[in-house]
Amino acid sequence: MTTESYGEKPVSIGDWILTFILMSLPLIGLFFLFYWAFSDSTAPSKKNYCRAALILFVIGIGLGLLFLFAFGGLALLAGSQAGVIR
Repeated sequence: MTTESYGEKPVSIGDWILTFILMSLPLIGLFFLFYWAFSDSTAPSKKNYCRAALILFVIGIGLGLLFLFAFGGLALLAGSQAGVIR
């Protein structure tokens, strides 16, 4: 089946390049991810990609915080036992 059978216009290569460039900008990229993920005017393939990117972003933040607290706590414990932290 082709994408035209679903009534979807394919996203062009130039549009994907612009998408990746905008996503690489720190806060602007996050704004556009939310916009494209939940906008009705966005192509379904781009919408699904942005939703998946947001899910991976949230998982990455969660794992980062988990490691920060786990290894930060271990570092504080090791430092206090070595006499570095009183």
